[in-house]
Amino acid sequence: MTQQTPQAPPTEPELTGVRNFRDVAGLPTADGRAVAPGRLFRSGHLAHATTEDAAFLSTLGLHTIFDFRNEADRAFEGLDVELPGTRNVHIPLNDPADGKEFWKLVRSGDLATLREMLGNGQAAARMSDSYRKMIVQRTPEHSRIVHALAEDSVPALMHCAAGKDRAGLSIAVSLLAVGVEREAIEADYVKSNEPHRRYKVHRSSAAPDGMSPEVMELLSPLFDARVDYLRAAFEQMEETYGSVEGYLTKGLALSAETRELLRARLLTQA
Repeated sequence: MTQQTPQAPPTEPELTGVRNFRDVAGLPTADGRAVAPGRLFRSGHLAHATTEDAAFLSTLGLHTIFDFRNEADRAFEGLDVELPGTRNVHIPLNDPADGKEFWKLVRSGDLATLREMLGNGQAAARMSDSYRKMIVQRTPEHSRIVHALAEDSVPALMHCAAGKDRAGLSIAVSLLAVGVEREAIEADYVKSNEPHRRYKVHRSSAAPDGMSPEVMELLSPLFDARVDYLRAAFEQMEETYGSVEGYLTKGLALSAETRELLRARLLTQA
């Protein structure tokens, strides 16, 4: 079968205070359709959106903004800006205490500590494990998200802090549910590595070695969108539910009728 090439929106704004924003449009499905423009968006958090950013976002006709940050994230970064006429739904996809001490060390630990904690592939392994845990532990939340999309939440914007992990996985789950090709899902996911999209690393100015090249290399796996992380999630779906299809039907409790509603809301016409 000849694959369609994902088509990017004709123009993509560079927002000043919002990282990693994009329309998830043009991604092909196995049945020859594609994600329609203006239906599903993703980004980093909206807490630092400028007046101009908010004005642009208000033109998208968003029904729902899904915020996947936990309370610790929201306390650190702030709440999203309010967009008139848009519903804000807060669904934390990890616990505030999850990795609290770990992230404290990421922000302020010295080089020796970071080497011990992140070196020899430990950082990448931690990221893959976190994706697996979201599949195992956050299935009810992902079910709620896809059912909300099928019911009344489109156009929707999904975000976490950086817009790559919690939002990235939720976007991937939503795209799997409407039959988007896995290769296209992965291609969209790794766009978060583009320099203008990347989350800004926060390190204490008093941290020994600060932002030295070795420190940044050790931290890199935590802030990269590596396709292996997403594939770890897909593998966990298969290990837990027998297949990705089993995850969708048994894990997320998606009926054929609900999936057809999802397709109608998110995809181009057949």
